[in-house]
Amino acid sequence: MKQLTTTVARIMFAIPFLVFGLIHFMKGSQMVGYVPSFIPGGVFWVYLVGLALIAAAVSIIIQKKAKLACLLLAILLMIFVLTIHLPGLFNDNPMQAQLSMTMLLKDFALSGAALFFSGSFAD
Repeated sequence: MKQLTTTVARIMFAIPFLVFGLIHFMKGSQMVGYVPSFIPGGVFWVYLVGLALIAAAVSIIIQKKAKLACLLLAILLMIFVLTIHLPGLFNDNPMQAQLSMTMLLKDFALSGAALFFSGSFAD
């Protein structure tokens, strides 16, 4: 039973990242505004992050290089927290600031979960 719940949890964890990655490709031009202005490259980063999210999800699902994928995913999510969501907390629009707090907490929690899952995979 433990094996079944672990497998279901692993797949449930990975699927949203697969969807998020696909959304990066489908809505790249709309998402470019999330790339901090001090980072050159614009839409390139949206597509690269989309590819990284898809690769992490596939790696976690098929359990190939999943430990590394989870560690890199945790780092990516913390980069989002520090470069996108944290600065967004200081937005003059209270609704935008609230959305940034929600996204910050979501990505912070998912980063922790990715670190947790990385410990469950063999080297």
